[in-house]
Formats: sequence, structure tokens, C-alpha cells
Amino acid sequence: MIVDDEWLVRAALRVFLESADGFELVGEAENGADAVALVRSERPDVVLMDVQMPKMDGIEATRRMTQEFPGIKIVALTTFSTERVIVPMLSAGASGFLVKDTSPDRILDAARLAHEGGYVLSPRVAKELVASVQQSDARAPRDLTPAEVLSERELEVVSLLAQGMSNAEIGAALFLSEATVKSHLSRITAKWGVRDRIQVLIRAAQLGLVTLS
Repeated sequence: MIVDDEWLVRAALRVFLESADGFELVGEAENGADAVALVRSERPDVVLMDVQMPKMDGIEATRRMTQEFPGIKIVALTTFSTERVIVPMLSAGASGFLVKDTSPDRILDAARLAHEGGYVLSPRVAKELVASVQQSDARAPRDLTPAEVLSERELEVVSLLAQGMSNAEIGAALFLSEATVKSHLSRITAKWGVRDRIQVLIRAAQLGLVTLS
């Protein structure tokens, strides 16, 4: 599904999606409120989501969609890539964040990767995110509460995650199966009350457990 308040952007994305193998476009919306309603009726797997829109912005729409439909994947696609937009969008549950100058092929790859459970950030967005998290960590470090404390193995998983490793690569480094790594990550997300590995990285950096580079 495509969500954007600009007709020209929706038209361009429609052309990309309809000409690519493996995609079916099930709907378009020009604001967040209409998008939430459309998701309820069409149940898309992946949503390409603008951020700045009338009636309801992409951050609130993403939050509502992911709360109501936990399996849905949201890829933010926007002109804006400042920390004031990136961190709230990812915290709302987006699985990726791309700027609108991203090539069509990369947008399609991001949609595929999100559908498969992966995450993607434009290089510019990744740089902003790292800077934001590092500044946040410098401003307000805090101790872990008892419920947030990770086991030694969980800390190892988070440390390798911060190095950009996939689940398979983490498993190989720690001599664990990929399923075991996923299990560790599930426990970490539960302890910290976050949704996915991007939010795990944000929280770990804010807690001072890892350094992003």
C-alpha cells in the first residue's frame, strides 16, 4: 500500500510497483487517517509511508497500524531525515526509513526486505540516527532497572547486533543456531518493551551498553 499526500509521488510509486515482479498494489491513501482505515479493509503486508501529511501524520498512522496489526511492515519514505522525524518513526514501529531520492530499485528491495522481517535505512538516515542516539546517550545515561538487566549472552547478542551483524552472523560468532539468536532477541525486546532490532539498538545505545559507529 502507498501512503503519500502528493499525487505525483503516489503515481511514480504505483508505476514502480506495478511493473515489478512479486508485488500487488492493494490501495493508496493521501493521509494517515485514510491509510489506517484502508489497512483495516485491505490488510496489506507492506506500507510505503510518507511522514508529513494532513489529518494524521505518518508517525501516528504507523503507531496505530503496528499496534492493531503487529505483523504489518511499514517503510517510511520521506523528504525529511532529521532526528525529530527518524527516531519517532522507528519508535512507532517502522521497519525502515528511506529518503525520497532513493532509487526505485532500492525502494522495491526495501519493501521486499521489510516483508521478510529485515530492516533498511538510507545512509543519510543511518548517519542521523547514530548521531541522535549518541547525543541522547551523552545527555541522559541511566542505570538499568532490574527488569531491564540482560544476561551475559544477551549482552553479547546486542554487542554483535551493534556491529551490524545479521542473526546468522551472530549465531556463527557465538556458536549458536539462528533460532537461538532469534530467541535471545525476543527476550531482549520483551525486557525492554521494544518492537524490533532497530529499537533494541536505539535503547542499547541510550543505556550506554553499546557504541554505534
